[in-house]
Amino acid sequence: MLALDIFLAALVFMGALPLIAGCFQFGVAGLHCFRRRARVEGNVHPRVAVVIPAWNEAAVIQRTLDQLARLEYPPERLRIYVVDDASDDDTPTLLRAKAHEYPGLVFPLRREHGGEGKSHTINHGLRRVRADGWYDAVLVIDADVIFTGGSLRRMARHLADPEVGAATAYIKEGSRPANYMNRFIAYEYITAQAAARRAQNVLGVHACLAGGAQLIRRESLEAVGGSIDTSTLAEDTVTTFRIQLAGKRVVFEPHAIVWAEEPRGVDGLWKQRLRWARGNIQVTRLFRRVWFHQRRPGGLGRLSFALIWFSVLLMPVFLLSASTGLIALFFENRVFAEHAFRGLWAINVVVYLFITLSSFSIDPRTARLCWREGIAFPGIVSLLIMLYTVLPADFVADGSELLLALGIHPSAALGNALTLFAYAWLTVSMLAAAAIRQMDRHRWLAWLSGPLVYLVGYGPLQCAVTATAYIKELRGAEMRWEKTEKVGAIGEAA
Repeated sequence: MLALDIFLAALVFMGALPLIAGCFQFGVAGLHCFRRRARVEGNVHPRVAVVIPAWNEAAVIQRTLDQLARLEYPPERLRIYVVDDASDDDTPTLLRAKAHEYPGLVFPLRREHGGEGKSHTINHGLRRVRADGWYDAVLVIDADVIFTGGSLRRMARHLADPEVGAATAYIKEGSRPANYMNRFIAYEYITAQAAARRAQNVLGVHACLAGGAQLIRRESLEAVGGSIDTSTLAEDTVTTFRIQLAGKRVVFEPHAIVWAEEPRGVDGLWKQRLRWARGNIQVTRLFRRVWFHQRRPGGLGRLSFALIWFSVLLMPVFLLSASTGLIALFFENRVFAEHAFRGLWAINVVVYLFITLSSFSIDPRTARLCWREGIAFPGIVSLLIMLYTVLPADFVADGSELLLALGIHPSAALGNALTLFAYAWLTVSMLAAAAIRQMDRHRWLAWLSGPLVYLVGYGPLQCAVTATAYIKELRGAEMRWEKTEKVGAIGEAA
């Protein structure tokens, strides 16, 4: 049944679409050095009003404000509005002290009845900023991020170009000492920010302003209504889309470095990324009339952008498709199944080498910190499958010797079981990642979560989160803003 075999093979190679999208982005990112440089004539020091939403941020807010006060930026052209969302720790006291220490720079605002979420808190600050009328641009940041000295200046210079409506920075993981999860996130940020956003600069369309560093021109803020979205969990992405649909460009500045403290365990990462994934699903639905409409302003309707967006959003679907096709082919046509399996994983090998080596060359400093996590990003099991794809005869021979050494005699039944496991791994890895999350929440099993992430992979963990987001959205689960716990762990080295 040739037609059935071809259909099942097509399902298998749907699993390669995220890989193709990843290669596409990294290939385009290599052209970043040829993009149009920022225009620096005119006013490159616009009056910037910084808006910081803060809820129980006593552990981090002082250092954030001290660093902002030391920026390489004219102090008379900077105002910092910290919106205290009814904190019940020492945040209000610390903010009053900082306002006294930095008069005319730090302006504490208080919401007596908070709890509505980050976007409502930001809008409270934006209403005050707009009422004052002093600003040329607004910078929305998180309460824990640490701006390096020249970061705001590097971002603001892009606003000299009237076509630019907003600029963002390179958010880097800065927790010290860094544990295994911090290092995985650090590597992920090379791929998701340093590389992906460079590619989006070249393409002229951006998916999202980094939530911790959103510099928005006054005219662009007014054009999108003067406030940010409160109907989704991805207010930063909605703002990014609306600025571009209004006809302005969004720019990523890779040399504006902003350090952030990220989760230190699987459960913390899961909660953070579940919010992000649900937000992306909501954005997809909110802008459903934009997709694949090539003439939409800002390039959001281009096929190239859709490839980038949906390859991430639908990755669990693609992986499930690949596993389903391979298992069905195993029972339909084993020879064809083996060829399809080798073809899919050969693509994996090429993409893995290309992206890993490219990532390390983009940010060598971070690569020195997290090279083990970069290598183990897809998981040790996936690396073994890649090794089998490249050296099948040697792999089988060595595997047989290992089994005999363990007292296990290879058999046809065992071979079939291992084959089916390998065929199903792309889906099984997501289920395994979900199980790791449950273990991480258990007092006596949490110590296993780190080693198991290396075994199963950080990538499958992200896919499992996205799959969970599908379920949450289908069920209409409550949109809860679960704040990532921060303890002020950004190190001096950062």
